[in-house]
Amino acid sequence: MSGQPLFHADEFPACAPDQAFFHVIPCPFEASVSYGGGTADGPAAILAASAQLEANVGRRLPGSRGIYTAPAIDCSGSPEDVLFRIEAATAKALALGAVPVLLGGEHTVSLGAFRACAKLDRPVGLIQFDAHADLRDTYEDSPYSHACVMRRALDLGLPIFQIGVRVPSVEELDCRDAHPGRIRHLDARAVWERGIPDPLLPPDFPEDIYVTFDVDGLDPSIMPATGTPVPGGLTWREAILALERACTGRRLVGCDVVELAPRPHDHASDFAAAHLTYTLMDLAAAR
Repeated sequence: MSGQPLFHADEFPACAPDQAFFHVIPCPFEASVSYGGGTADGPAAILAASAQLEANVGRRLPGSRGIYTAPAIDCSGSPEDVLFRIEAATAKALALGAVPVLLGGEHTVSLGAFRACAKLDRPVGLIQFDAHADLRDTYEDSPYSHACVMRRALDLGLPIFQIGVRVPSVEELDCRDAHPGRIRHLDARAVWERGIPDPLLPPDFPEDIYVTFDVDGLDPSIMPATGTPVPGGLTWREAILALERACTGRRLVGCDVVELAPRPHDHASDFAAAHLTYTLMDLAAAR
């Protein structure tokens, strides 16, 4: 971990793993990006930008609960090798009663965390913020493409609620239609037309939730530093309101922020991703 910044260490000293409420897990994996690249540099950019955060988000000081920044995941070898390491790091955090906070890397890294959540002794629902549905069975001959991560979550039996999707493929729409009870959604057009519902999640959705936030779920005017910046995305206010309503009455047990592809001199995108990460930690600290 030599030389790796620690998350928000300017305000909160490094904490031992067994004393930390949060385990920040950098996952600089990039193997299947389909347009713009650079997601391998996302975790380091978020960690560096976290030094500019304030200690408070809203009314809480989530960092005061203790933050452990783990060594970056070794992303050498096959995707299965990398996912095994991510799953192990996530499972370690969960076993210690901590909240795993993954920093990607491409969206594939989330599958390691999903596998750890699927092995818990209680149901966990997935809340996905994304421009894309990521429900393809394979993409470019790989079942581990970033475009397939939610299909693999479906294979694990985890219920999914998608927010902000605006360019689903025909295959992905067919997948939704085939699993109406397991894949529910609030697409970007519904947000434009009707806003964020309250309550947002259906009453039968699990009490424990994991949030996976692909930053391209945000509009490119807010988050241009991502591989496929699709117009018509969520505003910052819409995203935060949706997060707050998704977490109302539920427990956020883990989260990730993925697909940041840093650009030279674009500090705003890096800071937005770090602020989003800390906001998720604040919501986890609420319960």
